[in-house]
Amino acid sequence: MFENYLPDITKFGIKVVLAIVAFWVGSTVIKWIVKFVRKSLTKSRLDTGVAQFMSSLVKIVLYILLIFNISISFGVKESSLAALLGTAGVTMGLALQGGLANLAGGMMLLLFKPFQVGDYIIVNGQDGSEGTVAKVEICYTTLLSIDNKHIVIPNGTLSNVTITNVTARDQRRLEIKVGISYNADIQKAKDILEDILTEDPDTREDEEMVVFVDELAESSVIMGFRVWVDTDRYWAARWRLNQRIKEDFDYYGIEIPYNQLDVHIHK
Repeated sequence: MFENYLPDITKFGIKVVLAIVAFWVGSTVIKWIVKFVRKSLTKSRLDTGVAQFMSSLVKIVLYILLIFNISISFGVKESSLAALLGTAGVTMGLALQGGLANLAGGMMLLLFKPFQVGDYIIVNGQDGSEGTVAKVEICYTTLLSIDNKHIVIPNGTLSNVTITNVTARDQRRLEIKVGISYNADIQKAKDILEDILTEDPDTREDEEMVVFVDELAESSVIMGFRVWVDTDRYWAARWRLNQRIKEDFDYYGIEIPYNQLDVHIHK
């Protein structure tokens, strides 16, 4: 009896082997095509995020077509396969609503471009994730944090929260506040801060520089200043200015008060 089924088994086995070979060859071709598409989009000076998104979309479509053709080689009729894919699509759509939301979110990000690859963003309303945008793919966006961690965020999330794009502008306004003693000379403190700002290499002299008394607090007079710096020099300027303020205030005798706890021992 086994001999009667041997030709069918052999034929089916050959189809399986051919299907495996076809899938391997097809996968290799798809990788080449996606690589070619990515290079072409990059050469066309298209936004990097758009290029990554389109490459992911092309890859998914090509794999669907490959599986479709392999199924037909097994004798599955096109009409039956189309009906099966339609039913599977509806079922998967209901089961993977989050995935579809991520896909739709990716389309929204592609359309409105709240950020692009290379921008530093802060995702508000979630866990406070922030970092440099490394990749924008069809369903997910990858951030690279300051400490070199990859943060993968669903596009559906990004399209429904407030995003702060820190590097969208070439310049940023830098504000620093510091408390001085009520016994200190306010005008002298202002003059020191103004000198610090004008001498700093990263402050923009062609933009507004303002030094002000912000608040009369309980134990100190809060001084502050606002100045413009290039975005890529923001943190370097901030750290250097903080150090310079402390050093110059110490040198000129401007006291920076700090909270103290007095302990009285009664015998």
